[in-house]
Amino acid sequence: MINKAHQFGRDSEALAAEYLAEKGYEILERNYRTSRGEIDIVAKDGDTIVFVEVKSARTKHFGHPKSAVTLQKQRKIQSAALQWLKASRQSSAKARFDVLAICSEKNNTVVELIRNAFGLAG
Repeated sequence: MINKAHQFGRDSEALAAEYLAEKGYEILERNYRTSRGEIDIVAKDGDTIVFVEVKSARTKHFGHPKSAVTLQKQRKIQSAALQWLKASRQSSAKARFDVLAICSEKNNTVVELIRNAFGLAG
């Protein structure tokens, strides 16, 4: 059985994929998991591979959802992204990291796409 928080996360990722597709992104993979971390959405925007972290919240009471993408979280995403690129034999592809923040307060849902939110460290 899925609890409400888990379902909210799933619904948010589905909304994010739909939003990105409407913006012209080609969704390549969702919920790519490795021992190093997880990537919510792997997409293609033109000739660029985009690793998208989806963050959602029902309220901004604890801050904007995008603020939850900490440096530690970025490093995990970067490590998983490198593994994805290697596994898909696209190590030399152009790539970037986007964050898609969803805030659903009351009956109002706001989606914010932060393109090139952070770079590849080290």
